[in-house]
Amino acid sequence: MPSISILMPVRNEERYLQATLDSLYRQTCKEWELVAVDDGSCDQTPAILAHAAQKDRRVKLIRREGGGLVAALNAGLEHCRAPLLARIDGDDICHPRRLELQAAWLVAHPETGLIASNFRHFPRTGLKQGMIDYEVWQNGLTEHDLVIRDLFVESPFVHPSIMTRRSLMTEMGGYQDNNWPEDYDLWLRMAAAGVQFSRLTQPLLFWRDHPERATRTMDEYATDAFRSCKCHYLIRSFLHSCSDVVIAGAGQEARAWQRLLTAADVTVSSWLDVDPRKIGRILHNAPVISPDQLRLDGRKMLVAIGVRGAREQFRKVAEKSGWQEGVDFVCVA
Repeated sequence: MPSISILMPVRNEERYLQATLDSLYRQTCKEWELVAVDDGSCDQTPAILAHAAQKDRRVKLIRREGGGLVAALNAGLEHCRAPLLARIDGDDICHPRRLELQAAWLVAHPETGLIASNFRHFPRTGLKQGMIDYEVWQNGLTEHDLVIRDLFVESPFVHPSIMTRRSLMTEMGGYQDNNWPEDYDLWLRMAAAGVQFSRLTQPLLFWRDHPERATRTMDEYATDAFRSCKCHYLIRSFLHSCSDVVIAGAGQEARAWQRLLTAADVTVSSWLDVDPRKIGRILHNAPVISPDQLRLDGRKMLVAIGVRGAREQFRKVAEKSGWQEGVDFVCVA
């Protein structure tokens, strides 16, 4: 019986797949099984996986005729036998000690439900600033409280970097297909269930950046899809029973949130901004006011300011104003 099941859904990854497999063969922890779910590949992916399974009994191949990522993940989950579950994609590289270190953490910390690790994009040539910023931000979420604080900013974990407990995945009902990111949806459901998160600060996953990567090509990973996912869970948690909110920001990101909230029957009663050209205007029947004019009076506030560095600047304003993050406001951008 393996101690770790590695779940890998894959489709048309012939270019990078062997490098991924080689990084698993180099693991210092040898007691693993790889459950590889080929989701209807039409290149050499099936042949590469069949050869791997023939050469190494730890590799188990499941063939599907397509059906999508979520269906492939759930099909693979049914074949995972080990108490610990790791994820990997067919185009990424694991550090040789990844499985060893993550498994050791979960064994030593039974209160932890999910352990991630730092990651590093590669190749670095041509990497855009937004991806570099995301790497720095996520790697800075070094403890559970920081993850929860920034939970609605972006996905706090790179999916192929995590290890969790198979029993927990069973309790969560596996992955859900809601036309938004299935991994982010899972983190939000775990957080709502009180799951404890941790992160190893070593870069144990090398996340390959290329034009065909799912995060670049699938509609479920578009900005609008992320925003819909956030709104769905905010309505059921932080904004539960709220009929109106304040939005910090009055730009495109804030207006996109106003449209989502309106569809959920939540009214924006005030907009908060520091731009003197906007203060005093009426936007969608609500006034734009400055921080010194705002009286929350029990209302909740969403911080939807998309400018780089604005989130930390707002937190300084909030501290001076006595607004408590997670109680009075949540950052969503």
